[in-house]
Amino acid sequence: MPKIQFDGQEIECEENENLRRVLLRAGAPLYNGAAKTFHCRGIGTCGTCAIEIEGQVSNITDIERWRLGFPPHQRGAGLRLACQCKVRSDLRIKKHPGFWGQNISR
Repeated sequence: MPKIQFDGQEIECEENENLRRVLLRAGAPLYNGAAKTFHCRGIGTCGTCAIEIEGQVSNITDIERWRLGFPPHQRGAGLRLACQCKVRSDLRIKKHPGFWGQNISR
C-alpha cells in the first residue's frame, strides 16, 4: 500500500486510487481559502487542487495539461492536479499558498 506524506500526516491508500479522493477522505487540506467551497469537484477545470508531488503518479492528462497551461498557473511549474492523478508509489506532497496553490516559493 502506498503511503502519502502531506501536511504532517501519513495517509495510506490503494495503488491506482485517485489522489484527490484519498486526500479528501483523510481530511487533508487540499484546498486553500475559498477554494474549499468553490472548486470543480474533481473534473480538472478549476485548477485549485494543484500540488507539488514527489513520487510516481499517473501520466498527465490532456485536461490537466490544458488547465496548468494558463494563469494563474504557469506551464512548467512542476505542479499537478490531484483530481487527475492516480497514486502509483509512496508520495510526498506539498500545497503552495494562493487560491489555486500556484504561489511556488523556491
